[in-house]
Amino acid sequence: MTHFRYEILRTLRNRVFYAITLALPLVLYYSVASGQRNGTFDGTAFPLYFMTAMAVYGAMYAAVAPGARIARDRSRGWLRQLQITPLRARTDFAAKAASAYVLALPTLVLLYLAGASLGVRLDADQWLELTGLLLAGLVPFVVMGFILGYLVPVDALAAALGGVVVLFALLGGVFGFQLATSGPLFDVLKCLPSYWLVQAGKTTLGGGGWPAQAWIVVAVWTVALIPAAALAYRRATSRV
Repeated sequence: MTHFRYEILRTLRNRVFYAITLALPLVLYYSVASGQRNGTFDGTAFPLYFMTAMAVYGAMYAAVAPGARIARDRSRGWLRQLQITPLRARTDFAAKAASAYVLALPTLVLLYLAGASLGVRLDADQWLELTGLLLAGLVPFVVMGFILGYLVPVDALAAALGGVVVLFALLGGVFGFQLATSGPLFDVLKCLPSYWLVQAGKTTLGGGGWPAQAWIVVAVWTVALIPAAALAYRRATSRV
């Protein structure tokens, strides 16, 4: 528990990153959704769709954020120090994942409040379902942050993390448009976890939870990325 508390405090003390993660999606939401309160997108009221999309955008940034701390620790030799302590690698991973969710949850709450101010109305169980779907869908992005943190030089990491988030956001429909709505390209887009994250608001309104394909996509990405993260960790620690 001490290490968990340490990682969470490190996250909260990075006030600039914390403020940007919270403020950017909020500003984008009001800038775009305020003028389209009565509009619809993909069969969903636009304020709800874009609230979910901006929540996904901010939460994905929060999810990959531990990668930046991993890269700094690697460059400063802190990984070596951890290796000679009784701390297990899996405990360190779990603590960093928890810190990612500490960043993600306030992002979701602020976007929910912003959505409510523009007319988004959901029942309590729908808000909880939406939150659960978003948190579950973030798992692959947390692991991506680990991989990048262990492999990418610290000087290039900000660009790498930002590029990954923007790419998945663009392909997933975060910015209020979809690259395809049918055909082979659409089939590819539906194989991305970010697509199903953005669809979480529509899913919540329709009831019944995510379709099986969404859970399969999130699970496959997670299962595929975890061994890659373990390999990246071994590669990074073998050099320190």
